[in-house]
Amino acid sequence: MARELDDYRDVAPKGTIDFLYRLSESVAGRQFLHISAVRYGGGMAEILRRLIPILNALGVVARWEVLTGDQQFLEISRRMVHALQGREQELSEPMQQAYLKVNRRNAEALNLDADLVMIHDPQPAALVEHRKGGKWIWRCHLDLAQPQRRAWSFVRRFVLKYDAAIFSLDGFAQRLPIPKFMIYPSIDPLSAKNRELPRAEVSQALERLAIPRDKPILLQMTPFERVKDPMGTLRAYRLVKQHHACRLVLAGGGVAHNPEGEAVVAEIKNAAGNDPDVHVLQLPPEADLELNALQRAAAIVVHKPLREGFGIAVSEAMWKGKPVVGSVAGGLSAQIIDGVTGFLVHSEEGAAFRIRHLLNNPGLMQRMGGAGREHVRRNFLITRHLSEYLTLLNLFTGRLA
Repeated sequence: MARELDDYRDVAPKGTIDFLYRLSESVAGRQFLHISAVRYGGGMAEILRRLIPILNALGVVARWEVLTGDQQFLEISRRMVHALQGREQELSEPMQQAYLKVNRRNAEALNLDADLVMIHDPQPAALVEHRKGGKWIWRCHLDLAQPQRRAWSFVRRFVLKYDAAIFSLDGFAQRLPIPKFMIYPSIDPLSAKNRELPRAEVSQALERLAIPRDKPILLQMTPFERVKDPMGTLRAYRLVKQHHACRLVLAGGGVAHNPEGEAVVAEIKNAAGNDPDVHVLQLPPEADLELNALQRAAAIVVHKPLREGFGIAVSEAMWKGKPVVGSVAGGLSAQIIDGVTGFLVHSEEGAAFRIRHLLNNPGLMQRMGGAGREHVRRNFLITRHLSEYLTLLNLFTGRLA
């Protein structure tokens, strides 16, 4: 459901909404097209579902199209994403030709006419070969710091045909002869995952999940993948439990039809043994209310992946006023101000030490939670994202463009 921009006045920094109204006046009537591979799943799709209606309400003619492809294309896309993020994957010549065929077929079916076209991630990158006018920007949500060279060489030839590229962090980018911009991902504070919840609603959600609230809750919310290091978090919890009574909740998805997810869950349950204070929750993709309630019920949120993208879930936790103990992977260090909104750690022992320190200092937890919420308000809300997209639209389609 589309939300009016005014709904954000109470959560955005003072003056933000009025500034957005003024900024939108210069681009009213401009056509802004977004194209991605998926409409659901992941932070990119989640935030586009919010941004597109707001852009239209501001007078921009915004559209969002999604690629259509068969099961083979989905497998090729999966391999391509993994390869661009540094994992060894086969991307054979027949696979590349199949990728180009799907992009060509979509170019014929989609209306690509717009003042500004933003292509999200590698799956639709080849559409640029069929551009009919306007300015084109490639928005990469992946970490391309150490890509598989063959995969990057293939995608790069399309990227070079864009007018600019956008990355989430400078460290995620590759050298390119076209202009590059850095735009952080964002959260929607009014979405089901982030909206304010009454205490009674939080308690009801935890009752449904069978999570008692008699002890401080340590929470990690990530997909069940080895790279997210849930076993490391479990070991850190055990070190903490030698000194503090607490519960560990490991909540996530990515298990159904996923051999790795099933294996990771089995490993966690086997390692946890009969510990009644360890809760492993396999949640469906639409469990936004439960995720919101878990974060609000937690004393401390732990997020210590071995490898990560931007990791915007950290900002979701800080928005709820929770201190975060996290690793330095990906974009976590851009969100966690060490010693102010949480702690950055390099090991399980370091995580356990910081968790113990926080449990010993309730006042510190409260101050860090407040600082974290304000940090997110100023840097990671959808209103900031909207201002950057309006600025790009003005920059690339204005009179001086």
